Parts: sequence; structure tokens; C-alpha cells
Amino acid sequence: MNAGRAMFVRGSAARSPALLVVCLLAWGSVALALFLQHGLGMQPCAWCTLQRLVYIVLGAVALLGWGWSGRTAVRRVAGLVAAITGVAGIAAALYQQFVASKTSSCVFTLADKIIGAVQLDELMPWMFKARAACDEANVDLLGFPFAWWSALLFLVLTVLSLAVLFAPSER
Repeated sequence: MNAGRAMFVRGSAARSPALLVVCLLAWGSVALALFLQHGLGMQPCAWCTLQRLVYIVLGAVALLGWGWSGRTAVRRVAGLVAAITGVAGIAAALYQQFVASKTSSCVFTLADKIIGAVQLDELMPWMFKARAACDEANVDLLGFPFAWWSALLFLVLTVLSLAVLFAPSER
């Protein structure tokens, strides 16, 4: 086997399937949120749309890490950045559940300011425009508040990302 092919085989074998799973779950959650919004009329609040952004960033980091994960350092950096992003998502979901859902307005909250600052609500209103107040968006899905489901998924994605970060290197 020539050296170039050996490097490709070794590099592709070293890809972390966990990073691909993180990407698919993160982006799948956004697809589900969009279906719930546009298909079933479940309108998002500012904290919901901020979490969508976090899922998209987390998925992108994981996909980039998976694509270039033949190198241990790249894989670990992707795992670290994905884990940090996941923790930010957990914080956003828990804030939504314990603080924002108790108020009738999400206007001028951190979530509203972040989405507004990057103008995603204007560039892609179908995905990032908050259309409900925080207390209105606090609905149950299968008996649990939607924010809890989001926090749980962020926790799973964070744990998977940490597993990538601390996985032994291949030699």
C-alpha cells in the first residue's frame, strides 16, 4: 500500500463517530424545533431561538472536528469547543426554565440582545424571530417542559464531546 493511501486509511479510521453523532443530534434538534414551529404552531421565545443558534454552532464545530479528526489535536480541540458550547446551551435552557419562563416578556434579555446583535432575527426570521413571550413558550412535550428536553440534549452532547476530548490517542 502506498504512503498516501495508508495515511488516508489511518486518518479516516481515526475519525470520531461521536463528533458526527453530536452534529446530527444538534442539527436534528433544530429541524425538530422548526417542524414544531412551522408545522404544529409552537412559537419560540428569544431563549428558544438562542438555543437554536447554540445547537447550530455546536453542530458546526462537531462536523468540522469530525471532518478533520484524523489528527488527535484537532479532534481534541473540537471536543473541547463543542463541550464548552454545550455547557452554554445547558445554561441557556436552564435559564429559560427557571427564570425566563416566569416572565411575560423576553424583550431586552440577553437572548434577545444576542440574536438582535447578529441580526439573525432579520436575516432568517423563519428560524430566529421570537414570536412568543417566554411564559407562553414554556410548553410541555411528552409531559416535560421543552426547556428541560433541551437541557437534557445539551447535556448528552456535552458528555459526548468530553468523551472525544479525553479519548486516548491512536498510534
